[in-house]
Amino acid sequence: MQRKAYVSGVAALLAALLAGCTGSSDSGGTTDDANPGDSGTASAVAEPGRYSTLPDPCDVVGEETLDSLLPGIEELTDEEQREKAYEGTPTLTFNTDRKVGCRWKVESAEATDHLFVDFERVVSYDGAVSDDTEAQELFATQQEAADLPEPTSSETGGDEGTSSTDPSGSPSPSSSPSTSASGSASASPSDSASPSGSDSTDGTTPEELQPRVLEDLGDEAFLDDELSSSGSTAQQRTVTVVFRTSNVIVRIEYEEQPATVGAVPDSEEMQDRAQKLAAQLADALAE
Repeated sequence: MQRKAYVSGVAALLAALLAGCTGSSDSGGTTDDANPGDSGTASAVAEPGRYSTLPDPCDVVGEETLDSLLPGIEELTDEEQREKAYEGTPTLTFNTDRKVGCRWKVESAEATDHLFVDFERVVSYDGAVSDDTEAQELFATQQEAADLPEPTSSETGGDEGTSSTDPSGSPSPSSSPSTSASGSASASPSDSASPSGSDSTDGTTPEELQPRVLEDLGDEAFLDDELSSSGSTAQQRTVTVVFRTSNVIVRIEYEEQPATVGAVPDSEEMQDRAQKLAAQLADALAE
């Protein structure tokens, strides 16, 4: 009787264990199966950029705009030469979905003008980093390389005519209001920036024409203005406008070298032309 009771007890224990294992598989299986599909534990995938292709850079600048930027085109009497000048020259690229550019060069009796337009589509190869974020980082690197002068205190949003104060309450010596008549954002003159905007009269540049961050152009933008000194030859001015829209960075380089020794290209006029072209390209990308 004792042996029978023992055997019965073992059988009951085994049955209980088997039942427990079966129950664990049913209940635990549901929990385990749920984990892979749990949205809280799944790694997030960054959104792709807005743009997956790029425009033809030699087609995005219209003839009327080229007439303004490259006045020598209208002086060309040969129709074939004029058509070739309008067409521009594509830059060499190995992947037109990622980077494209076009160059124009026209000589006139007054000056030689160059125009370069470049489009770069930024793609992130990190699934956790979006194309836009990658483009922001690349744009920031380019803006830092431009070494723009520090903005004046008038750009910080303070009341005009009042001085900002440091933590101790003392007026800041660099907080004088901007002298820009237009009231637009401006950058303070600096030793490194002065050569880039010097005019032919007093060697200074109005603050509103200094290299600076631009508002209302793409997602972010900046302008650089550099005047090279070539000794006894005419000085060449290069105005650069760079802006970002989503994951595409657009770069415009507009250069002019007068034919007359000692002549200085007009900064305001060149900046105005370059910014108008940038606005046109930004609108074209937005369509």
